[in-house]
Amino acid sequence: MSSECDDVATRIAGHSTKAVAPLGSIIAETLAEGMAGRRAIGGAAREHDSSAAPGRSAVKADPRLCGVILHPTSLPGPHGSGDFGPSAYHFVDWLAAAAQSLWQVLPLNPIGPGNSPYSGASAFAGNPLLVALEPLVEKGWLAPADVVADPPFPAERVDFERSIPFRLSRLRNAARAFVARGAAGDRAAFADYCVREALWLDDYALFMALDEHYQAQRVYIWPDWAPELARRAPTALAAARHEHADAIVFWQFVQWCFDTQWTALKRYANDRGVRIVGDLPIFVAHHSVDCWARARFFYLDKNFAPTVVGGVPPDFFSATGQRWGNPLYRWDAMKKDGFRWWIDRVRRQFQLADYVRIDHFRGFAGYWEIPATAPTAVEGRWVSAPGIELFEAIERELGRLPVIAEDLGIITPDVVLLRERFNLPGMRILQFAFTGDAGNAFLPHNYVDPTVAFTGTHDNDTVIGWWATCTRRERDYARAYLQCGDDDVHWAAIRAAIASVARMAIYPLQDVLGLDGTHRMNTPALTGCWTWRFQWSMVAPEAAAELASLSATYGRAPIERLRLPDYPAGQPVP
Repeated sequence: MSSECDDVATRIAGHSTKAVAPLGSIIAETLAEGMAGRRAIGGAAREHDSSAAPGRSAVKADPRLCGVILHPTSLPGPHGSGDFGPSAYHFVDWLAAAAQSLWQVLPLNPIGPGNSPYSGASAFAGNPLLVALEPLVEKGWLAPADVVADPPFPAERVDFERSIPFRLSRLRNAARAFVARGAAGDRAAFADYCVREALWLDDYALFMALDEHYQAQRVYIWPDWAPELARRAPTALAAARHEHADAIVFWQFVQWCFDTQWTALKRYANDRGVRIVGDLPIFVAHHSVDCWARARFFYLDKNFAPTVVGGVPPDFFSATGQRWGNPLYRWDAMKKDGFRWWIDRVRRQFQLADYVRIDHFRGFAGYWEIPATAPTAVEGRWVSAPGIELFEAIERELGRLPVIAEDLGIITPDVVLLRERFNLPGMRILQFAFTGDAGNAFLPHNYVDPTVAFTGTHDNDTVIGWWATCTRRERDYARAYLQCGDDDVHWAAIRAAIASVARMAIYPLQDVLGLDGTHRMNTPALTGCWTWRFQWSMVAPEAAAELASLSATYGRAPIERLRLPDYPAGQPVP
């Protein structure tokens, strides 16, 4: 990935001597070069280990790794939600000081209904809320006074209702200033980016421009747009690109800012030994550019409404299951072009991350299909998916990639077969370990390679919250297994994950800080989630020291981090 980033930087630098020119003309100038660049970048993705033989683990034989789950929106900052600004760099420094080698984020895509990052308007675009405003001030595209919130935003929660319009208005001001007086090098870099990412960016920017236009008219889903736009008639699309040209440039500008800032932050993390674990949701939202631009890939009726939707069947946690509402893929149509959309999507994710967790991995073996007319998931059925063919196609194009399979929930033999066929590490959640007996597969002594161990995920309660609400039997078993009490169960859980044979050990920042269930990031099927933020005042100095000590003790960081005394001088080393 570093070679690709370096190549992009070199090409941007090469444009820096051009005179200022209209953005449209610069984009036109770089079209031919951009097409060649996209082909080159496509081949660069193979550096993830294209020579891997069948049966070799997709996650390369790295040292034992460990790290923290924290979505960037949870970072501190003055603009309503965390972003790629100064606190993100401070967090990377903290991870490095704590001898952590991984930073796991949730999907970096735009958020969707309920502010979830798992159901946004694009599977390729970045979340505009993550664009830091400080760099735009430094560029002169915003005045310092423009980014001061009055009254200040709450520090402990994301106030989406206030922060979204606040941030978007500042991004619009920055875009106008950039178009009016952007430096030649920045304008050329922007134009080059638009050409290089045109595969997904063109449709995304048009979709967002049209969505804004129709939302103002209280039209909220793309099938209700003008029929010629809903069905993507070429003449209608051309007219829309002309009519909404300014809005299109704005959305392209926002994505350029996102990619530029994230690339710099990721490089900063990588240079300090911290690798990024990304997250790829299996499904996309119905109201998304992906569904609109490629309607043939989804089960939709003549009015473009879903005929079937995704979810999970009834289980111990819900008598009616979960009805997610995502449109389901027409895998037969996707196979006809060799799963090209999926290959491009995975390639994009590995531009953004070093490892990628695939959410709801079981859906690539078989998924729960629910009639769109059904109010719950009860009436669904299992339908097979061509997971082996899909991952073979991805490997042929991109090589063996470092993917983590989220294999939780109802796991049937076909899911195990698919994961083992590509030797992908699955996930083990410590909070699930204390039901049953010592044979529970989530207990650390039962882990087998390849595995990634978690104290919990964004969907789980914090360890302290779980400890307070689990059954007495689970708590007593955990107390005996972890050798802990009420006050140190979170550190005992982290120690168990780090000490295990799992290739990676990962834990939410809430568990490192010993926070209770009020700090939980998400509760599946409930609204009002995704708002949690921390403040640096919550992070005691001992937290980084304890993580560093545990990581070094169990071989996930250099043993020098323990600061052990030297062996006695003049004596043989044992």
